[in-house]
Amino acid sequence: MAGRDSPPPYTAIIHETALRMGFGGPAVTRGQLKHLLEMSELPHITVRVIPFGAEYFPSTGQSFDYVVGPSPQLDTVQLDTHHGGCEFLDAEALLSKYRAVLDRMETCALSTAESRDLIHDLVRDT
Repeated sequence: MAGRDSPPPYTAIIHETALRMGFGGPAVTRGQLKHLLEMSELPHITVRVIPFGAEYFPSTGQSFDYVVGPSPQLDTVQLDTHHGGCEFLDAEALLSKYRAVLDRMETCALSTAESRDLIHDLVRDT
């Protein structure tokens, strides 16, 4: 996607816990955080972090992708399932639920600049 002339916008909202997990040891973690910072500098990518200090954490209990279509009726939610597959949701009521979760996540996430600062601090401390 990064190599396209006009890549689609992409927003990632990540809880601070995921950034501090440290899978693979310090070198791997540092490399992943640096890559995340590099990607966040691209004009079509937004990375926002929900910090530990957020008043609440709106979530569905699992990660999901909300893909915006050319019209709202074509939006889709992709869930990674615990049994290894994916589930795609496109029913209006479910889309509304996941859109509301995303809206609440955006209200408690750090700004883009604050998120980058936090990730920079994590790279330095890793």
